Amino acid sequence: MRDNKSLKHNNPQPDGRYHSLLVSRLINQIMVDGKKSIAVSIVYKALDALAIEDASGDMKEKRRLTLEKFERAIKNVTPEQEVRSRRVGGATYQVPVPIRHSRAESLALRWLINSARSRSGKPMPTLLTEEITNAYNESGPAFKKKEDMHRMAQANRAFAHFSWAARN
Repeated sequence: MRDNKSLKHNNPQPDGRYHSLLVSRLINQIMVDGKKSIAVSIVYKALDALAIEDASGDMKEKRRLTLEKFERAIKNVTPEQEVRSRRVGGATYQVPVPIRHSRAESLALRWLINSARSRSGKPMPTLLTEEITNAYNESGPAFKKKEDMHRMAQANRAFAHFSWAARN
């Protein structure tokens, strides 16, 4: 069993092009079998395609606008509450609890990637661009997943008084 020491989290470094931790985390979640250069290529191609949609001014301005659009898309897909199963007195309740920011962001990235991977017929950078655009416009499967999670939390808010048991 683990001693009562705090765990050291391995925080990723900001990516080289956009200097963003969020883009770096997206790259790490896209990565399969340790092939980071392929993941970097996919993410940068997807974000470049977003920049082309916005086609304006110089390169720095394009990157800034692209990063803002990406961050807004992630914010639109980031959940604020989730439900956790808690067993109280022989019954199992779905208890709505607030989510830590890091977990919420991870869920948003995961949903975005999974919804892009679930589609087929196009290269991954194109699919990722479409999913980011959908999330920015508050539509698509990733946004629907967030809405479903919030709907579930709202439906079970009667059990919120069990949240003391859900914070484990």
